[in-house]
Amino acid sequence: MFGSVQERFLNEMSVLIDFSGARVRRVLDPSGAVVAEHAHDWPMISLYVMGGYRNFTHYGEREIAGPSMVFYRPGAAHRNVAGETGFEQIEIEFDPAWLGPLALPPEEVLIRVGGTCGALPRSVAVRCDAGLSEGELRTSIRRLLMNTHFQSVPPLSTWIDSVTHHLRADPGRRIAELAREVGRSPAWIGPAYRSLVGESLQELAARVRVERAVRLLRESDEPLSAIAIEAGFCDQSHMNRTFRRVLGRLPTAVRGDRQFFRRSR
Repeated sequence: MFGSVQERFLNEMSVLIDFSGARVRRVLDPSGAVVAEHAHDWPMISLYVMGGYRNFTHYGEREIAGPSMVFYRPGAAHRNVAGETGFEQIEIEFDPAWLGPLALPPEEVLIRVGGTCGALPRSVAVRCDAGLSEGELRTSIRRLLMNTHFQSVPPLSTWIDSVTHHLRADPGRRIAELAREVGRSPAWIGPAYRSLVGESLQELAARVRVERAVRLLRESDEPLSAIAIEAGFCDQSHMNRTFRRVLGRLPTAVRGDRQFFRRSR
């Protein structure tokens, strides 16, 4: 069963899937939120959706702002501080007996960022949001855990950080400009970025705009038309199309998310 910590948070989270041995939730933190140290009674997998945060465990501090997953063993204490655009994740808690005969990672906390270790969690998060059967959820969790066991993530090159920084500052930057600034060819930089990070440059640009708009939708009362322009979209229709592609939800639905914010502690 879910322990007292989870029960305290339960009403502040959006439950997407609920089975006897597993539960999937959308967890939302506003910009700058501080989530006090806590732990879980069951193993828990955090799948990145958007935004960013600083993750603190006894292994140290880690900045997470891109496709990734974090695995926590039962009782592994952790706390988070959300970034300037807030943070959205999909949390999957499960009973090991429900999962079946699959060895859990030996680490108390296992963080995997980028590459296939980022791309796969991203696709699972989207599928969780759309709804999975019990068998599909069990299969997805097994794939995630097997992926973390067999896949290692190499250190990212400095050009990756540079491109990400520039595109976050201005998601309208052209690939040719980004390639020139880091001394790479436009034809090479796109596939290489996707392989190393787990999302394409176009996906990052779209996500940055959506993140900006989501913060304003959840934390202000500005009209949607103004938010669209402020976040870098051509107009409200462009914002609607991008939201549907990136989040699978429209801005009007996201506006009501503030009622599900996890309480800062």
